[in-house]
Amino acid sequence: MLIDWFTVGAQVINFLVLVWLLKRFLYRPILDAIDAREQRIAAELADADAKRAEARQERETFQDKNQNFDEQRAALLTQATKAAKTERERLLDEARQAADALRTKRQEALRQEADQLNQALRHRAQQEVFAIARKTLNDLAGASLEERLVAVFIERLQAMDDEAQTVLAEALKTASDPVRVRSVFDLPPAQRAAIETALKSTSATEVPVQFETGPDLIGGIELTVNGQRIGWSISDYLKSLEDGVGEALNEKSGGLST
Repeated sequence: MLIDWFTVGAQVINFLVLVWLLKRFLYRPILDAIDAREQRIAAELADADAKRAEARQERETFQDKNQNFDEQRAALLTQATKAAKTERERLLDEARQAADALRTKRQEALRQEADQLNQALRHRAQQEVFAIARKTLNDLAGASLEERLVAVFIERLQAMDDEAQTVLAEALKTASDPVRVRSVFDLPPAQRAAIETALKSTSATEVPVQFETGPDLIGGIELTVNGQRIGWSISDYLKSLEDGVGEALNEKSGGLST
């Protein structure tokens, strides 16, 4: 079989032209498209990596912020708990102090009320005792008792010290009004004379004496001259005794209250 080299050459040329045409119009656009796609994919992958890195950074930042927030919240919660505990203890302490003050005030008020009640009872009992004593002595007072009281009164005049006798004598000498002698009963002449004699011996002069009766005196005699008063009576004795008892009771109650 004979080879037709012209045909072979033409076919080779056709093949080469076909290859060039395929490369020029088919392979090159496909390769360019492939390259462009690879570049786009690489860019997208790079962008995805950047976004992943950014997301990772944001996540780490969020985790840090979340951790800081948790720490701050825990610190604030601890601080609030401590503050609430401190405030609770302060309020409880104030409540205890207020309760103690109220209890102390109440106890003091009760003690004062008890002291006042005891003082009132003691004072009332004291008044009743001395009232009964005055009434009894007033009922028992009579002429025989008055005679004895006149004798006691004269003894008192004679028993005064020198200074008191000097003062009384000066008052008797300089008196412009009569000497007043009061008693609960009208004194008989003998007792009046005895009193006048005692006054005369005291002042060494005659002094006018005016005798009077006073129902307020309980068994006693009172002499008044020139503003001075000398006397003794059971009423005065009871008053002195009552004052002494009252002072003793007050001192006792004061000592108990302290």
